[in-house]
Amino acid sequence: MPLTIVVIVVAVVAWVWLRSQPASQRNVAIVKLALLAGIGVLVLLAATGRLHFLFAGLAFLYPLLRRLLPSLLRGGLGGMAGGAKAKSGNQSHVSSDILEMTLDHDSGTMSGKILKGPMEGRELTDLSEAEFLELLRYCRAQDEDSARLLETYLDRRFGDSWRADDEAGSGDAHAGGNGSAGGPLTESEALDILGLDPGASRDEIIKAHRRMMQKLHPDHGGSNYLAARINEAKECLLG
Repeated sequence: MPLTIVVIVVAVVAWVWLRSQPASQRNVAIVKLALLAGIGVLVLLAATGRLHFLFAGLAFLYPLLRRLLPSLLRGGLGGMAGGAKAKSGNQSHVSSDILEMTLDHDSGTMSGKILKGPMEGRELTDLSEAEFLELLRYCRAQDEDSARLLETYLDRRFGDSWRADDEAGSGDAHAGGNGSAGGPLTESEALDILGLDPGASRDEIIKAHRRMMQKLHPDHGGSNYLAARINEAKECLLG
C-alpha cells in the first residue's frame, strides 16, 4: 500500500512538471521522464529480487524496440542535442523600452512582461481589460515602439474587439503605423527576434526570416511593426 501511494505521488508531481514545460519542450521532457521511470523500475526490481522479470520482458519486446528505438532517439534526444540553431525552445524575443515579448514558433502564442512603469514586473497574461488600456495609454505617452508592440499583442490575443474600448486611440495611431520600427538593432537583438543562436549561418538566417514572415506578415494576420522588426533583423545579420 505505501508503495502505491509513492507511485501516485511521483506520477502527480511528474504530470505537474510536464504541464509546466513549454509546448515546444514537452517531447524532450517526456523522454527524460521515461528514462527516469525506467531507472526507477530497474532499481525497484533489483531491490525486490525480481530483475529476471525485466530481462524476460525485454526479450519479448526486443523486436518492437528494435523498430521504434532509432526513431524515438532521433525525435527526442535529437531535440536535446540542440538540432538546428533554434533558441530557447524555438522562440523569438522582441523588446522595447517598456515591454518584452516572446513568440513561440510552434504554437504562435505571444507572451509578454512589463519592464518599466507603474506595472513593472507583471506578466501581460495577468492584466485585466482596464489594466491593458491603462498600460496602452502609458506606452503611447512614453514610447511609441512599446505602444505598437502592445497593440500587436492585443490584436493577436483579442482580435479587433479591444479597439471598441480604446477611446484614446485614433484611426491610425493604433493601426500599426507605417511599419517602420524605432532604433537600430544590435546583433544580439536581431538573433533574439529570429530565434537564432550566435554563429547562425546565412542559410539559417534566411530560413528563420522566411518562417517568421509566414506567421507574422500583415497579410497573414500579423502586424506591420513585427514585420518591420523581422526584416531589420535579417538585414542586420546579413549586412
